[in-house]
Amino acid sequence: MPTRIRAYCQRTRQPIPESDSAVLRCIYESLALKYRYVLDLLVSVSGQTVERLHIIGGGSKNALLNQMTADATGRVVIAGPTEATAMGNALTQFIALGELANLSEARQMLSRTAETETYEPQHTAAWDAHYARFREVGGL
Repeated sequence: MPTRIRAYCQRTRQPIPESDSAVLRCIYESLALKYRYVLDLLVSVSGQTVERLHIIGGGSKNALLNQMTADATGRVVIAGPTEATAMGNALTQFIALGELANLSEARQMLSRTAETETYEPQHTAAWDAHYARFREVGGL
């Protein structure tokens, strides 16, 4: 994959990542910018506003990508819980057993017990410039 990424960068006249870490950074930046693109599409289609993103599961452990996502989207990112699927299953069973009254109560319980990390957007002007180039290069 690094060879294909470098070839794409060369073909599209972008800086070519030389090291493996530069390739990884290129991948993460591309993911964060694609998240912004898809989020912008969803907002334009739905007419809804999105003030923050919740990232759950294993991806919520990637602090660098979470910060890049906050920066690229200009929105607060709340990462966690890591085991969201298992927690959701357990909470659904608690509701079915009558231990929790409803989804609202389950969400309250989860918010009190689940560990999360918050990422605030930074350097948004620089990311806006990256996003413009991302759209230009990708023909979006």
